[in-house]
Amino acid sequence: MRIESWIFGAGVFFFIPVAAVYGFLNHWNEWVGTLGLLLVGALVGMIGAYLGFTGKRVGMRPEDRPDAEIHEGAGEQGHFSPWSWWPLVLGLSCAAGFLGMAIGFWIVFIAGGLAVVALVGWVYEYSRGDHAH
Repeated sequence: MRIESWIFGAGVFFFIPVAAVYGFLNHWNEWVGTLGLLLVGALVGMIGAYLGFTGKRVGMRPEDRPDAEIHEGAGEQGHFSPWSWWPLVLGLSCAAGFLGMAIGFWIVFIAGGLAVVALVGWVYEYSRGDHAH
Protein backbone atom coordinates (compact mmCIF):
# COMPACT_ATOMS: atom_id res chain seq x y z
CA MET A 1 0.00 0.00 0.00
CA ARG A 2 3.00 2.22 -0.28
CA ILE A 3 2.04 3.85 -3.58
CA GLU A 4 -1.53 4.51 -2.40
CA SER A 5 -0.31 6.23 0.74
CA TRP A 6 2.09 8.38 -1.30
CA ILE A 7 -0.65 9.39 -3.73
CA PHE A 8 -3.03 10.43 -0.97
CA GLY A 9 -0.22 12.00 1.05
CA ALA A 10 0.79 14.14 -1.93
CA GLY A 11 -2.79 15.39 -2.10
CA VAL A 12 -2.20 17.29 1.14
CA PHE A 13 0.62 19.24 -0.49
CA PHE A 14 -1.70 20.06 -3.38
CA PHE A 15 -5.04 20.92 -1.76
CA ILE A 16 -3.79 23.05 1.15
CA PRO A 17 -1.85 25.52 -1.07
CA VAL A 18 -4.70 25.52 -3.59
CA ALA A 19 -7.06 26.52 -0.77
CA ALA A 20 -4.78 29.40 0.15
CA VAL A 21 -4.50 30.54 -3.47
CA TYR A 22 -8.27 30.22 -3.91
CA GLY A 23 -8.92 32.32 -0.84
CA PHE A 24 -6.40 34.94 -1.91
CA LEU A 25 -7.80 35.22 -5.44
CA ASN A 26 -11.36 35.83 -4.25
CA HIS A 27 -10.12 38.24 -1.52
CA TRP A 28 -11.35 35.89 1.24
CA ASN A 29 -14.98 36.75 0.44
CA GLU A 30 -16.13 33.23 -0.42
CA TRP A 31 -15.39 30.88 2.48
CA VAL A 32 -17.23 27.77 1.28
CA GLY A 33 -14.71 26.91 -1.43
CA THR A 34 -11.72 27.67 0.77
CA LEU A 35 -13.07 25.60 3.64
CA GLY A 36 -14.04 22.81 1.25
CA LEU A 37 -10.52 22.65 -0.17
CA LEU A 38 -9.03 22.66 3.33
CA LEU A 39 -11.32 19.80 4.35
CA VAL A 40 -10.41 17.83 1.22
CA GLY A 41 -6.74 18.32 2.12
CA ALA A 42 -7.42 17.02 5.62
CA LEU A 43 -9.38 14.08 4.23
CA VAL A 44 -6.65 12.94 1.85
CA GLY A 45 -4.16 13.36 4.68
CA MET A 46 -6.19 11.05 6.93
CA ILE A 47 -6.61 8.48 4.16
CA GLY A 48 -2.88 8.61 3.36
CA ALA A 49 -1.96 8.17 7.03
CA TYR A 50 -4.35 5.23 7.39
CA LEU A 51 -2.96 3.53 4.28
CA GLY A 52 0.59 4.16 5.48
CA PHE A 53 -0.06 2.61 8.90
CA THR A 54 -1.91 -0.31 7.33
CA GLY A 55 0.89 -0.85 4.83
CA LYS A 56 3.44 -1.06 7.64
CA ARG A 57 1.26 -3.51 9.54
CA VAL A 58 0.41 -5.76 6.58
CA GLY A 59 3.76 -5.65 4.81
CA MET A 60 4.65 -5.69 1.14
CA ARG A 61 2.03 -6.91 -1.30
CA PRO A 62 2.85 -8.32 -4.74
CA GLU A 63 1.53 -5.05 -6.21
CA ASP A 64 4.24 -3.13 -4.34
CA ARG A 65 7.17 -5.10 -5.70
CA PRO A 66 8.47 -4.65 -9.26
CA ASP A 67 9.77 -8.25 -9.41
CA ALA A 68 6.47 -9.88 -8.38
CA GLU A 69 4.80 -12.54 -10.49
CA ILE A 70 1.10 -12.66 -11.38
CA HIS A 71 0.50 -15.92 -9.50
CA GLU A 72 1.57 -14.32 -6.20
CA GLY A 73 -1.63 -12.28 -6.14
CA ALA A 74 -3.85 -15.29 -6.82
CA GLY A 75 -5.96 -16.93 -4.18
CA GLU A 76 -8.55 -15.81 -1.69
CA GLN A 77 -8.71 -12.03 -1.29
CA GLY A 78 -11.23 -11.91 1.54
CA HIS A 79 -14.52 -13.24 2.80
CA PHE A 80 -17.55 -12.22 0.77
CA SER A 81 -21.14 -13.45 0.93
CA PRO A 82 -22.35 -14.18 -2.60
CA TRP A 83 -25.75 -15.36 -1.34
CA SER A 84 -26.54 -12.37 0.88
CA TRP A 85 -29.59 -10.27 0.02
CA TRP A 86 -29.07 -7.79 2.87
CA PRO A 87 -26.88 -5.33 0.91
CA LEU A 88 -29.63 -5.04 -1.71
CA VAL A 89 -32.26 -4.37 0.97
CA LEU A 90 -29.99 -1.80 2.62
CA GLY A 91 -29.35 -0.07 -0.71
CA LEU A 92 -33.05 0.04 -1.51
CA SER A 93 -33.84 1.49 1.91
CA CYS A 94 -31.18 4.19 1.41
CA ALA A 95 -32.67 4.98 -2.01
CA ALA A 96 -36.11 5.20 -0.42
CA GLY A 97 -34.69 7.55 2.21
CA PHE A 98 -33.36 9.93 -0.44
CA LEU A 99 -36.66 9.65 -2.28
CA GLY A 100 -38.43 10.55 0.94
CA MET A 101 -36.35 13.70 1.32
CA ALA A 102 -37.47 14.75 -2.16
CA ILE A 103 -41.13 13.69 -2.05
CA GLY A 104 -42.38 13.42 1.50
CA PHE A 105 -40.51 13.28 4.76
CA TRP A 106 -42.75 10.52 6.15
CA ILE A 107 -41.06 8.08 3.72
CA VAL A 108 -37.73 8.73 5.46
CA PHE A 109 -39.06 7.17 8.68
CA ILE A 110 -40.17 4.00 6.88
CA ALA A 111 -36.86 3.80 5.01
CA GLY A 112 -34.94 4.36 8.25
CA GLY A 113 -36.74 1.48 9.93
CA LEU A 114 -36.08 -0.76 6.94
CA ALA A 115 -32.43 0.31 6.95
CA VAL A 116 -32.06 -0.64 10.62
CA VAL A 117 -33.62 -4.06 9.94
CA ALA A 118 -31.36 -4.59 6.90
CA LEU A 119 -28.23 -3.54 8.78
CA VAL A 120 -28.97 -5.83 11.72
CA GLY A 121 -29.76 -8.67 9.32
CA TRP A 122 -26.52 -8.14 7.43
CA VAL A 123 -24.39 -7.98 10.58
CA TYR A 124 -25.96 -11.07 12.15
CA GLU A 125 -26.44 -13.22 9.04
CA TYR A 126 -23.64 -15.58 10.14
CA SER A 127 -25.01 -15.92 13.67
CA ARG A 128 -28.02 -18.07 12.77
CA GLY A 129 -29.42 -20.18 9.98
CA ASP A 130 -27.58 -22.37 7.46
CA HIS A 131 -24.35 -20.36 7.53
CA ALA A 132 -23.93 -19.89 11.29
CA HIS A 133 -20.39 -20.07 12.64
